[in-house]
Amino acid sequence: MTQEHFTTLEIRSDTPPLRQDDSGAIRIGKTQVLLELVIRAFEDGATPETIVQRYPSTTLADIYAVIAYYLRNRGVVERYLAERERQAEAIRLRIEAHQGDLSEVRRRLLAQRIP
Repeated sequence: MTQEHFTTLEIRSDTPPLRQDDSGAIRIGKTQVLLELVIRAFEDGATPETIVQRYPSTTLADIYAVIAYYLRNRGVVERYLAERERQAEAIRLRIEAHQGDLSEVRRRLLAQRIP
């Protein structure tokens, strides 16, 4: 009778490849790719492979890990995404208030393009 040799598999939990930058944005691994870009692409039906094609600085393993983290922590991630959207809207409103009405500038620029 021969004894079979089995390789043992080390089972461990990996930390998701997420990091927070100085502005508070969460990015994927060592890239500049924002968490919200990956999650929105996934929600829109993109596969992890497609997401890596869109953001080639990421890795397939990192994208799968981020999606797994999102699926396990949907509430926390959704709250983060909602806060990011709120911040973006506040910035957009400040910019619009500072710039004022640009319709006259737009009209002049379009008039220059017409021969």
